[in-house]
Amino acid sequence: MKLKTLLLSTFATLAVALTVQAAHAAPLRIGVTPGSLADSVQVAAAEARKQGLDIKVVELTDWTTPNVALAAGDLDLNYFQHQAFLDNAVKERGYAFKSVAVGVLPNIGLYSTRIKRFDELKEGARVGVANDPVNQGRGLLLLQKAGLIRLKDGVGARGGLDDIVANPRKLKFVEVEGPQLVRALDDVDLAQGYPAHFVNAGKPQIAGAGLLYSGIDDLYFAIRFVSRQDNATDPRIARFVKIYQESPAVRQQLSTSFANNEKLYSLPWLKR
Repeated sequence: MKLKTLLLSTFATLAVALTVQAAHAAPLRIGVTPGSLADSVQVAAAEARKQGLDIKVVELTDWTTPNVALAAGDLDLNYFQHQAFLDNAVKERGYAFKSVAVGVLPNIGLYSTRIKRFDELKEGARVGVANDPVNQGRGLLLLQKAGLIRLKDGVGARGGLDDIVANPRKLKFVEVEGPQLVRALDDVDLAQGYPAHFVNAGKPQIAGAGLLYSGIDDLYFAIRFVSRQDNATDPRIARFVKIYQESPAVRQQLSTSFANNEKLYSLPWLKR
């Protein structure tokens, strides 16, 4: 009986070991969105493969699928969302996710083709802001920093248009989908904008011509490497993140993606 129990225990241990080995034999699947994030992850993936770490990069064009696929087990990691977006997704969908590391911090800016200084903004001017609650709050904070509005005390990045308590110039806000703010610039007097989007649209000169930018103190909006809670300790994830954060080639790619302009992004892991 003891021999039978021992054999069963041995077989069970072997089965678990083989399952773990098989899982690690498969590539580490990382979901990204096109542009600076995908490009930098592709560079890191190429370096990882040279070091014997198999990586599969999956590009997804929307901001919903990367989390759905991660939750379903179709991805092992995603890299497209900042902490504010992640917190909102977990709250709304109940995802069992974990932010395992910090990545690039894309700054946002306030842009205009009609004015050169904020004091030129006329009463009743049209201002474009993101229509999703997470990124809209970030834009409103930048407008508050510019002295154009004042938000309710304590709302921070969660503020929305209803939280504006002072608007001395009676600005009229136009809500626009984040990626479309690039195109909206010609239709408004001032707009919240994402420098990387202007670069991707072939307009690097506009990306670097913002009237005001967010900065490293905006860490809540740094892009995160996100896993499920059940695979957060996978050593391949830690290894890949280390490659990404330490690779000179990745840093060069990020610089290229942001038009070689340090006003447009930060690398928070180097500032800690």
